[in-house]
Amino acid sequence: MGILKTLGDFLFGKDPDIFDENGRVRHNFPESKWEKWNDRLNANPEYDWRNHVAKENALRGAEKPGDKSSNKH
Repeated sequence: MGILKTLGDFLFGKDPDIFDENGRVRHNFPESKWEKWNDRLNANPEYDWRNHVAKENALRGAEKPGDKSSNKH
């Protein structure tokens, strides 16, 4: 049966294994990887997407650099 599964995977693609039983995305990383990720976010706020300058500017309604509509001639 192993050859048929391999052939089926080749012809039709593999089933993604990133979904849990409820259909939500679940990355199966070891706990140590999640801890390192969290430590990195806590050590340097620049890594945290919530603190990203572009997001802050968008929330304030600031214009994007290079935006052609904001050029004044």
